[in-house]
Order: sequence, then C-alpha cells, then structure tokens
Amino acid sequence: MKILEYTGLDTSRVRASYHKVAEAIARHDFRAAQVKKLANLSHGKFYRAKLDEADRLLFCLIRRGDEVCALMLEVIANHEYARSRFLRGASIDEGRIPDIDVDEAIRDAQTVRYLHPERTTIHLLDKPISFDDTQYAVYRQPPPLIVVGSAGSGKTALTLEKLKHAEGEVLYVTHSSYLAQSARDLYYANGFEHSGQEAVFLSYREFVESIRVPQGREATWRDFAGWFARIRQIYREFDGHQVFEEIRGVIAAGAGGVLSRDHYRTLGVRQSIFPAEQRDRLYDLFEKYRTWLAEAKLYDLNIIAQEWQTLVTPRYDFVVIDEVQDITTVQLALVLKTLKKPGHFLLCGDSNQIVHPNFFSWSQVKSLFWKDPQLAERQELRVLTANFRNGLEATRVANQLLKIKQRRFGSIDRESNFLVQAVAGETGQVALMPDKDATKRELDQKIRQSTQFAVLVMRDEDKAEARKHFATPLLFSIHEAKGLEYENIVLYRFISDHRAAFGDIVEGVTRADLVGETLDYRRAKDKSDKSLEVYKFFVNALYVALTRAISNVYVIESDTGHPLFGLLDMDLGQVKVEAKQSTREDWQKEARKLELQGKQEQAEAIRRNILKQTPVPWPVFDEAKLNELLVKVFREQAPGGKMKQQLYDYATCFDEPQLAQWLVKEARFDQAKNGTQQRMTLGRKTYVPYFAGNFKDILKQCDQHGIEHRLPMNQTPLMAAAAAGNVPLVEALLERGADREAVDHYGYNALHWALREAFRDAKFARGPFAALYEHLAPASVDVNTGDRLVRIDRHQSEYCIFQTLWVLFKSRFTHWQPKANGAFDTRTILEAWQHLPANVLRPERNRRQHLSGVLARNEIERDYAYNRALFMRVAQGWYQFNPKLAVRHRQGEEERWTSIYAALNLPLINEFSCPDGWENLSDAIERYLALAGLPKRTIPIAAERAIAREEELQRRKEAQLAETPAASLRADRARQLAERAAAGQLHENWRTRTAKREEIERLKREIVKRQKG
Repeated sequence: MKILEYTGLDTSRVRASYHKVAEAIARHDFRAAQVKKLANLSHGKFYRAKLDEADRLLFCLIRRGDEVCALMLEVIANHEYARSRFLRGASIDEGRIPDIDVDEAIRDAQTVRYLHPERTTIHLLDKPISFDDTQYAVYRQPPPLIVVGSAGSGKTALTLEKLKHAEGEVLYVTHSSYLAQSARDLYYANGFEHSGQEAVFLSYREFVESIRVPQGREATWRDFAGWFARIRQIYREFDGHQVFEEIRGVIAAGAGGVLSRDHYRTLGVRQSIFPAEQRDRLYDLFEKYRTWLAEAKLYDLNIIAQEWQTLVTPRYDFVVIDEVQDITTVQLALVLKTLKKPGHFLLCGDSNQIVHPNFFSWSQVKSLFWKDPQLAERQELRVLTANFRNGLEATRVANQLLKIKQRRFGSIDRESNFLVQAVAGETGQVALMPDKDATKRELDQKIRQSTQFAVLVMRDEDKAEARKHFATPLLFSIHEAKGLEYENIVLYRFISDHRAAFGDIVEGVTRADLVGETLDYRRAKDKSDKSLEVYKFFVNALYVALTRAISNVYVIESDTGHPLFGLLDMDLGQVKVEAKQSTREDWQKEARKLELQGKQEQAEAIRRNILKQTPVPWPVFDEAKLNELLVKVFREQAPGGKMKQQLYDYATCFDEPQLAQWLVKEARFDQAKNGTQQRMTLGRKTYVPYFAGNFKDILKQCDQHGIEHRLPMNQTPLMAAAAAGNVPLVEALLERGADREAVDHYGYNALHWALREAFRDAKFARGPFAALYEHLAPASVDVNTGDRLVRIDRHQSEYCIFQTLWVLFKSRFTHWQPKANGAFDTRTILEAWQHLPANVLRPERNRRQHLSGVLARNEIERDYAYNRALFMRVAQGWYQFNPKLAVRHRQGEEERWTSIYAALNLPLINEFSCPDGWENLSDAIERYLALAGLPKRTIPIAAERAIAREEELQRRKEAQLAETPAASLRADRARQLAERAAAGQLHENWRTRTAKREEIERLKREIVKRQKG
C-alpha cells in the first residue's frame, strides 16, 4: 500500500515511531500498527494507529482505480481526539474503538479522480487532491498570476490551496454567490485554520456591498427583458439580448468610466456589436435604461462599480478573482483598487465559458496591469489543460467545437488558444437523436424521475417549448446552467432553433481544417469582421452545455443534417439511455442544492411536481396564530380551556414566565402556576418524538409535508432535532436538504435552538452540542451596518458573541436581570459559555479580557480601523446590538435587509415582557424600537385589562381626592408617600430575596447534576 502524506502533516515529534507505523500500514499489517476504525463519523471514514502510549496517528484510505493508498493526516497528541481538526469535536471513547480488518478497510476506500504517479504529497479541501505537474508548477509560482483553465480543470481547488499561504486580510471574489459560498466551505473543510490570515469570500455583488450597499435591487436579465418588451415597438431594429450585452459589456463596462455618446460613436469596429450608424439610437436606449433603473429602484453593477471607484480604499493583502471572465473590466478595476500592494493577486477563468455579456478578453485584463512596467515584467499566465470532470467523448466534441471556433473567427487571444485533455477515465457518449415525438416520449419516460439528467435550452424563452415534451423539473437555460454539473445532459434544439447562426459559425470550415490535436495561434483575416462578437454567445453556450455533463450528452435536433454535426463527428444511430429512478431523498437534496444556487424555479418545480407535498394538518403557532390566541383569551375572554392550554404550551416551550403569570392572574388558568417546573417536560411535548433513536416516522412526515414543514410551535424538523440533541436525525435531515438557516418567529434557526439548550444544560453542552455545532452553524452572518455589508465568518471571535447575544436577546426582556436596561455584560455571556466545547469556543477566547476587547473594538463609537460596528454601549460595561444593524432576509428569489430588532421580533417580545413593578424596562424597549426606526411600543394584549383596572382605580381616587378638604388631602398625601416608600423598600427586598432564592436553586441543581454525572 502506497503511503501518501497531507501537506499539513507534522511528524517531527514522533518521527521514529511514525516511520515504523507507516511501514506496517504499507505492508497491510494493521495488527502491528494497532489500527482501529473511528466509527459513527458522518464526515468521513477515519482510522487511527497507535504511535506510542500517548500519541495516535490519524489516516484514511483513498483509491484510484485498483490502487489503494493510505493518506496520513494528523498526529493526535495524548490521544486527545476532541482536539483533532479532522474529527471536529467528535466524542471518541478510546476503550471502545473497534478493530478493523484490512480487506474491509480497502473496500471502503474513498475514490479520487486523479493521483500523481510519483508525488506523494496530498492537498485537502473537502476531499483529497493530487496536483498534476502543471497544477503543481502554478501552486509553486508566486503572484501576480493568471491561471487559464477549462471547465473541470481544478482552477478553484488550485487557487484555494494557494490562498492558504497568503498572510493578512485576503479576499476571494467571484460572480456567483453560490460559488463564493462553496469556495468558503471547501476552504475551511476538515477544520483548516490559519492564525495569520483573515479570509473573506464574497460574490461580486457582496463585494460591492462591502464598500457601500446600493439602494434597491440588482437588475437582472429578466428585469431588462420585461422592460425592453414594453418599448420593443420603438426599437424594432434591435435584438434584446444584443442590446443587453452592449450596455453591460461595452457602454458601462470600461475602467475609464461610462462611455460618453461621442466616445461610443468613435469605437473601433471590433469594440462594439453595432455598426456606427446605429450607435446613436442605441445610446438613446441606454439613457432610457438608466432612467428606468432609477424609477424601478434597481441598479446596474457596472454603473455602481463606476460610481464606487472614489469610495474604495486599499484593504486586502491578497486577492483571488475566480471565473474572472464573468466580470467586466470596471468591476475588476474596483477589486484591484482594494489591494494594499499591486501585484498581490491571482486571477483565473476561461474565456470559452463566457455567457454573461461583458466583451471579456485577456488582453483587456492585462492592460490594467501593464501600465506598471515592473508589474508587466513579473506578469505570469499559466494554462491548465487537464479536465478532471468530463468524459472522453464530451471532451472530444468540446475540443472539436473550439477548433471550429478558432478556424472560423481566428484566435481570441494567445491565452485561450488551447485544447483540453480528459483524465477522468470515463468514456461516456455524445449522441445525436432526431426531434421526433416517439423519441422524446421514450426519453422523457426514462429521465423524468432521475436527478442524474438535466435538460438544457439556449435561452429562457426556449423553455416553454421544452416543457411540452419533458416533465423533469431540471430544465435550465444556458445562463442558469453555468456552474452546474450533471451525470447526463440533454440538449434540446440548440442548433435547430438557431440554425442560421450556427450555419454562419461553420461557414467555410471543412473537416480537413480540424485535423490535429493543438491550436495554432492565428489572427482573424478581416479585422472589420465582427462575427465573433455576434456569434460568441451561441458557440460559447454550446461549449458550456457540453461541459456540464460528467458522462453523457444527448443532443435532440430536427435538423440532424446540419453541417455542424458533421464537423463534430456526430451521427444518428442507435442510442441506449439508461436512467435510474431517484429516491425522494435524492429529490429533496437536489431541491435544496438548487435553492442555494439561486435556481428557485427548478427547486419549486421539484417540490410541486415530484415531492407533491401537502400542508400539515395541525395548527402552527407562528406570530399570527399567537396574536389571534392572545386576543381571544385576554381581550375577548373566550370561554373554555383549550386556547388557554395552547398558550400555556407556548409559554413553556418558549420559556415565557410572564405569559404563564398572566394566564393565572387574568385568565384564571391555575395549571400555569407550575410553569417553571414544567418547562423541561411540557415545553417539549410537541417534539417529543425527536428525542428518539428511531426516527423513521419523522422522515415519513418530511416526505409527506416537506423537509421544511412546521411543527406546532413553528419549528422546522431540523430545529426540533437540534433542540433534542439528536445528532443522527440532524444528519439525516441535512442529507435530505434541510435548510439550516430557516428561522422561527423569533429569528431562531436550528443552531440557535441548540445553543439555547447548551446555555442552560451543561450535559447537553458537553455532549451532543459539539457535533451539532459542526453540522448546524452557518458559515457566516451578513449584517448591514447602515451603509456597508459586514460578513462575520464562523472562525472569527465576533461570530460566537453575535450568535450568543442573538439567542439570549429575548431573555433580556422576559426574565429578571440585575439591571432593567435590556442589555448584556461580560458576566452574562461568560456564564452562558461556561460549558461550551473547544470546537465551538476556543479556550483562549473564553476569558473576560478577550471578550471585553471584542465588544469594545466593535462598539459603534470606537475609533478602530477594523470596527464592525456591531454593538452599542448602553452603560459602562453593558452592550446591546447596534440598532442600525440590518440582517439579510431571503424569501424565494427575493432578498432584502431587515432591521435586526425586527428580525429578533422585539415587538412580539414586548408582549411578554415587563414583570410586575419592573417599570424601567418599558422605557428600554421604547428606546430600542425608536433607535431601530420601528413602530412605538404597544401595551401587551395580556396586560390590557389589568392596566385598564389600574387606570380606573386611579381615576376614582383622583375624583375622590377632588372632593376631599385640603387638610385631609395633605394628610392622605403624606400617608400615601410613606406607604409608597415602604412598598418600594419591600419591593427592593423582594427583588433581592428573589435573586438570592434563584441563585440557591441554581446551585442546588448544579450539585445534583454533578452528583448524577
């Protein structure tokens, strides 16, 4: 067995014993190495070998073809498995780890797509990565660097591995928010940390927001198409797609500013789609476009990038720009302005994958740098030709298409003048099929129930026709397909619906022109020929479509005799399509993946047409239902006990002691007297099944009502599983695509439900919470500080504080506190943290000095360069969220910023706040609502009658006093003042006694728990 080593492995302290154990593993002698399997780990199959009495070696097995290798990962000192970065807080009992048979371990080896034949160093993201020679040379090359590579060439993995070596504040930015998030998750997979680095992963829109948040929403193609359709009769000579490309890629895209009309008129013939005589009309249309943007409260990222140039300042020590071909020149210039030192960047992309309108060329990109002669000398550009994704046949056809493109239009530039080589090993097929009803029916019957097949059309408007023949919800236009990959791709009428365009693309190209396995650099014969600009979308769209397929491509066309198919060596013949029906779990997972990618249309189609989910049969006590109950019980005093019991169930589940008191006092519901004692039992009754080890019925409910259905207390199944500490159920729900960021009416997500339990139950915190945190903690939290986006990443100190304050926020107003200011001090936070595991909170951060420093440096009045303005200081040592903060709220395809106090639902919290005699808290709530720009505080519904009685009593007293002689009035007044003074002292004594009694009870419970433990 070949021994491979992770690049971060350090064996210096145990070198002799390591070599001895590695040699035993290499000869399959697991007994000598005392190898055991670490079972019940959802995030990988790991094994441990014994180095000596105290130290352990962690490794895994990987396979490439018939070759199985042992990948050495980490030395675990003093068998402290909880500190392992790969095990991520998993609880390992050294005495109960099972032995493993070598043959069984080999059968379970993880498959990888490539292993270098000689090099034994392995990189790790979410899976092991072996670089080929070209990739390794790029990995070793210092910046500045441009990496050109096709789809599946491993560009992103390579750039992330290079990013790990950068120091300081570093930025990864790309056009797609999904790719940015995926890159972030890959980067920090397997517990990677770099103490000398602060990495930020942003989509380009999020990058713009990090400078200043634009007003309104970004204008999309769909927005533009709807607007253009309304004025189409005035501009009949123009095609909407070409107009969109001209505006986005030419007029507004230059680093020198938005083109003036005069400048636009004088552009060269290869710099615009449109001839000179049409440009005035086109510029008129552009001016109308800008007016429309303002009226519709939309913005164009190019125009924003132009305006934001004066706002940006150098901030980052290193920048990676991925899929740079999707970013315009002005957008790129804005990113590079954030660099502290010129040249500390890495760009990667592929101009053959351009489907976004931007007139990209590598020459334009390099012109941004070559203004600096020293930088020009150091300019490096490397080409990755290996393809680790696509099958041999899909790669062959894609290469043929590139040859046609180059022969017909000349080389785009020297950098894009290459073919790719498939190394994945799969042959696959690219099959041409006739556009006949029988063929389509047969194909539809096979693929409609499989997540392994996707149907692609050229443009959005082509979907309607495709839906008539294919029932699969996985139907995409080429703009939507960018970034996706499926085992099988069906291309529907790509050529037949655009036969004239593809006819022009292959005009004059013969089979003889396509001989050879390389591309020679050649310029276009006629510089005035703008054919490439006109037809670039069509040929690139076909290239992108072909490279979405891991194995097979099925091309359905009516014009099967089109000359393009002859040049691509695609002929009609017998085609065998094999499709395995996917499970409901597969479809649930696919729906969630598409939702994260912004493909809401397809995700909803899966839920509607495949999963066919039905509403839950029980009432859900969300905010609307809760308010309805409060009105009926307290305002209308409806008879019967059912609604009172429902409110009591709510009070125990959400820990609302004041609601329980009001039920006793105002609704005469005596069962609520025992609310505190019953919170741990009655409060869980709506999700008791979620504590069980057998959860088949729960998963059946998810099949019937959807993975995000709501339980009676407005929890999702994932929230309930998290609160129950049921790690296997959490894993099963996430595997099916459960949304870890879905929230209830208090803004709690699944992590918050688990944190709430961890804060009040030491056993929960020390037990399942470590694993729950790894599964449930969102990668980051986005906040808008009033004018810019701030991203709080999971590995930052601010993240745990932010999530802690979020969970404890409600309790500041509903439970007795030392000060009635609705705020936090360090003691409160440290008490909540006292039992948290190390993978959640590093020990060095669980100290008062560190906590005070983080709170102070992020306080809105603090003069600090990296102040995130998260907190407002209420009093000396007391903090609350900055009321100007807003958090991102997503609903379907819509996205908006919501005030943080609205997201935490302070107006609803007000309904259950203000215990008797605690008058100052009302003022705090009123102040916070005003600072956040929310409506004024209202009288709690449950307190309306009590307040009305007090007011009536006061009115009567005042009336009685008006009839009382002056001497008697003075005497009564003196007596009242004395009584109030005594009552105030009594109330103060009551508060002191209550606090002491609660502290004694807490200590008693702690002693009992320790004795049981």
